[in-house]
Amino acid sequence: MDLALWIAAGLLAAVALAGGITKTFVPKQKLAAHNGGGWTGDASVGFVKTLGVLELLAAIGLILPAVLDIAPVLVPVTAICWVLLMIGAMVTHLRYGEARFIVLNLIYLAIAAFVAWGRLGPEPFSG
Repeated sequence: MDLALWIAAGLLAAVALAGGITKTFVPKQKLAAHNGGGWTGDASVGFVKTLGVLELLAAIGLILPAVLDIAPVLVPVTAICWVLLMIGAMVTHLRYGEARFIVLNLIYLAIAAFVAWGRLGPEPFSG
């Protein structure tokens, strides 16, 4: 179970890192031109970059606290925050009629919920 939770957290961290780098450093016009990025055309640059920074922080929060054994409770807290972020992403993609991305966000949400449940319940990090 511990290994499955590490793999799930690592997968989510990779997704968050990729999304965070993209939203933080790629120009908004370029994002809007890509499939699934149409919502960025209607969002402010600041909002898109803020989401990018939050995703970068999520990538860190899903791994680093446990690896360094400094406040490892931040791992499930970050996973819960990721669940909330994915709910917002699903609502946004629903408004833009992008069903494929809703399914993808639902998968990410389920993985994050698994990490949160696992680290708060059966496999917490012990000191």
